[in-house]
Amino acid sequence: MLFDLRQVDLARIISKEIVPRLLRIHTEVVPHAPTVDVLIETLAPSLADVSALAHIILGDDLAAAANYVTVLRDRGLPMETLYVELLEPTARFLGTMWDNDECDFVDVTIGVARLQKLLAIFNDTYFLPDAATRRQVLMATAPGNQHSFGVNMIERLLTAAGWQVQTEFSSDAAQIVDAVREGWFAVIGLTAGSDLQLDGLTSVIRQIRLKSQNPSIGIMVGGPMFAQNPGLAFKVGADATAPNA
Repeated sequence: MLFDLRQVDLARIISKEIVPRLLRIHTEVVPHAPTVDVLIETLAPSLADVSALAHIILGDDLAAAANYVTVLRDRGLPMETLYVELLEPTARFLGTMWDNDECDFVDVTIGVARLQKLLAIFNDTYFLPDAATRRQVLMATAPGNQHSFGVNMIERLLTAAGWQVQTEFSSDAAQIVDAVREGWFAVIGLTAGSDLQLDGLTSVIRQIRLKSQNPSIGIMVGGPMFAQNPGLAFKVGADATAPNA
């Protein structure tokens, strides 16, 4: 166990300190060298990486999937980058495979469950600096939305950054409103899966603003329709949206 912790610490030092220093030395010493941002972008997961992980996930070897993520992490990329640019796109890729009849609903369900396990496996392998006080956030699925993978990913990112995160997966409007009435939150994040959930989302946002202990609560929304049309966030009464986790 102690050896494992030392490995984690060593990996963190290499990825957070040594690799960035080497990259900076590279740009200082080599004339006309690519910038650090360009180098990191080059190392970032590609569509081929996403496709490969999706096909591994559809198998029955979780260890192989974890090893694949570890190999990509050892390029020097932080786990939050792999969450957003590898695991989240892999979940979307599984949905595309289902749309193209390359796998069935059961495959997608099992695949997303394995991605959830990967989140848990890598959750304790990196940390971000603690944030300021009163960083309480509620993450919830919008009424009618049964997909929680994105919420779980954001929960782990925020927790690593020092936020206190409460999750509400019931997708029940009354329970979401009860949560903001009974507890103080700086922000609530709501995810919706389709246009059919927008009416329910608009209604629950209206109730949140009426009942919240924090009258200035920030409300963020996410989902494919907001990625395609960010202005839709304001139409449902939210303050902001983001294209990914």
